[in-house]
Amino acid sequence: MTAPAAARVASAENAVLSADEVAGLPVRRPARPLRWVTAAVVLLLLAVAADTLVENGNFAWSVVGHYLFDSSILRGLVTTLWLTALSMVIGIVLGAVLALMRMSANPFTSGVSHLYIWFFRGTPVLVQLVFWYNLAALFPELSIGVPFGGPVFASGSSTALITPYSAALLGLGLNEAAYMAEIVRAGVRSVDEGQLEAARALAMSAAQTHRKILLPQAMRVIIPPTGNEFIGMLKTTSLVSVISLSDLLYSAQSIYAHNFRTIPLLIVVSLWYLLFTSVLSVAQSFLERRFDRAQSVRPRSPWPKRQRSRPLSTKAQETEELPDER
Repeated sequence: MTAPAAARVASAENAVLSADEVAGLPVRRPARPLRWVTAAVVLLLLAVAADTLVENGNFAWSVVGHYLFDSSILRGLVTTLWLTALSMVIGIVLGAVLALMRMSANPFTSGVSHLYIWFFRGTPVLVQLVFWYNLAALFPELSIGVPFGGPVFASGSSTALITPYSAALLGLGLNEAAYMAEIVRAGVRSVDEGQLEAARALAMSAAQTHRKILLPQAMRVIIPPTGNEFIGMLKTTSLVSVISLSDLLYSAQSIYAHNFRTIPLLIVVSLWYLLFTSVLSVAQSFLERRFDRAQSVRPRSPWPKRQRSRPLSTKAQETEELPDER
């Protein structure tokens, strides 16, 4: 080894520190002045906002407190919650059917599903609500029977059947089904095809495959966007006020149309929406953690474990190799 190479090796050996020496070295944190400046600006803005909320008398917090639990506001809140729940049920059930149709090998079935999703995602939900509310202008009478001149089993006036509540359910539920179809389809396609093939190899029925293999894994992908859609639906129900349905926003509009306290009543509506969106967010987080925890537990393998044969010892091998003297 040459002298320069030996010198480099010696210096490298001397540069190695023990673990105790490394632990005793002082830790120097890098200076981040921009972080302190950003925190100071945010605190200043929060202080200005809090001072505005307290000092500006136009907010009329006493009026907000008076109408927060008003009977008409609470009735509108109940209507909003029921409308949200029923619209999501329609959207989830119909969306699951549309997703299965979209993944079908039948091109006609898949094409119908694709056309539905294209139409309802491509038109605004407000336009759909107004359309369903004015359906009587297009079909004055609705009937159920055999088409093309066949017998009619039941019929009725569109004005009596399409109430503001039913128009809201049709508009919100059918629109939501188009989005839920894509969510369900993405969740189903996220499951590895090999696991479905293993289920078929084990002679599992289609119901068992969906219940034990497909759905538990697909739900991890389906639940987060479904929770977002549920929260979005809660806020989207405010659009039904344009068709004179007494939801939360319409109830507040009816009140401030008489007392002209627009801002306090809108604050009341916002507080209720914030409360229930927070509740739904917590529920969504709980479901996500539960399914993540269920997936983190390794399932028991359906395949039987093979017994590994231990190698024979030398003495046993010698014993087996000896001829039988008897």
